[in-house]
Amino acid sequence: GNMVEWCLPQDIDLEGVEFKSMASGSHKIQSDFIYFRKGLCFGLACFANMPVESELERGARMKSVGILSPSYTLLYRYMHFLENQVRHQLEMPGHYSHLEAFYDDKKGVLPDSKGTSTSQQPVHWLPSIHRYMYPEMKITHPAGCMSQFIKFFGEQILVLWKFALLRKRILIFSPPPVGVVCYRVYCCCCLANVSLPGLGGTVPESKPFFYVNVADIEMLETEVSYVACTTEKIFEEKRDLYDVYVDNQNVKTHHEHLQPLLKINNADKEKYRRLNDQRQMLMYSQEVGEDCSSCEEDLFILFFMEQNNRIFQTLMEVSASQDKTLTADHARGMGLDPQGDRSFLMDLLEVYGIDVMLVIDNPCCT
Repeated sequence: GNMVEWCLPQDIDLEGVEFKSMASGSHKIQSDFIYFRKGLCFGLACFANMPVESELERGARMKSVGILSPSYTLLYRYMHFLENQVRHQLEMPGHYSHLEAFYDDKKGVLPDSKGTSTSQQPVHWLPSIHRYMYPEMKITHPAGCMSQFIKFFGEQILVLWKFALLRKRILIFSPPPVGVVCYRVYCCCCLANVSLPGLGGTVPESKPFFYVNVADIEMLETEVSYVACTTEKIFEEKRDLYDVYVDNQNVKTHHEHLQPLLKINNADKEKYRRLNDQRQMLMYSQEVGEDCSSCEEDLFILFFMEQNNRIFQTLMEVSASQDKTLTADHARGMGLDPQGDRSFLMDLLEVYGIDVMLVIDNPCCT
């Protein structure tokens, strides 16, 4: 089995981290990276696999080198260091001087207590004017992460958007490598961003758990909302742990009342078309040869945030009105399909505790 061979500080509780930092099934691949959650901290580990002529090691030496932090904001910037170190550990096992120096250099940078000052850390891939708007989006990632996510899921992204907005437990399955799937977890959480003040203090936050395995089952049993990924197929059978299961591009749910949300309706198609149009316009407006990937990331994130803000702004206005009646016109104004999105709206009102009466039952009114 996996084991922790070295760590600093030595008194830290790392129980189970040896399985979080090396995804199940990794022995089949040469290298990978993996984001995970350990208690109140987030981790990033780089994995590598090297053939060796050793019977004791069964012909292969596999190691992961990782770091833990109270926030996942700055983890990506140390990816290159971790990749170099895991290669170094494979070739020269037991030489930890570079890791010791790294720890001594970085240990004072991050706050000790949970949450203190983490939201002030810069989010480098956003234009400075927008940084204050979504401090909760704390990841630094390679350019194109969000656009790859949308290309991968296509119109299905609108299905994931609804489940993310409803704070469902979303589990993404994929065989290794798992690094790119960890980015899908992050992107999925980004779909549900809302920047309106005072909305839903009782609503569970959308938590990126990144990679999970069977050792996390007990923890997942207590969660009411999360987005996570796994390489372990056995999770599919454990239906009480998730609401939505994503296998490659196939999004499914075993909850009957959520089944209508799997259907792509006309309003979804229109949103997807608008998103692609905006992307084409952005790319067209860039000068030839100029890198526009960061702008593209912003476009995706702001597209969904504005969509979410429009929905909640309308719902809050209707709930503050005298008759509290939400009509088909309201639904269309929010960019939703009065019939196709009816069950989505019903769930949304319930999850966010918004007091509104829905009167879009009659198909003749659409």
